[in-house]
Amino acid sequence: MHIEIRTEPFRITIHGYSGIASGKHDTATTFKLMDKMWQVVKSKQLPNKGLNVWVYEEGMKVFAGVELNDVSSPELEKMSICLEKYAYFKHIGPYHLIRNSGEKMIDELKRKGHETTLPYIEIYGHWNDDETKLETELIMSLK
Repeated sequence: MHIEIRTEPFRITIHGYSGIASGKHDTATTFKLMDKMWQVVKSKQLPNKGLNVWVYEEGMKVFAGVELNDVSSPELEKMSICLEKYAYFKHIGPYHLIRNSGEKMIDELKRKGHETTLPYIEIYGHWNDDETKLETELIMSLK
């Protein structure tokens, strides 16, 4: 596993919806938030980068959003994130293995003396029918 430790700030502003996950590995809540967000983005024809961004925060809070191109919408919540130090890994493969990659990432970071903190961010690449080619960026904030 090749994890990069980055100290150049990571900045992203996304628009979407937040909620509280019902359990540690609850993706159903985030999918509902993502679907709700895309309904607004598509109905309002808001220009966007087309990538789903999921953010996991303290207290089981999750946010599903997308980067908009120089527009906003009053129906969508806005979240801006700036990470000064973070770990980066690109997961290539099926979505159902992302959690496994995240757990391995945390283990390797601990072994190397790094302490992770929230938020944790997943940026989903564009869809590919071949699930072995799906790309998801995993971004873990470091203390």
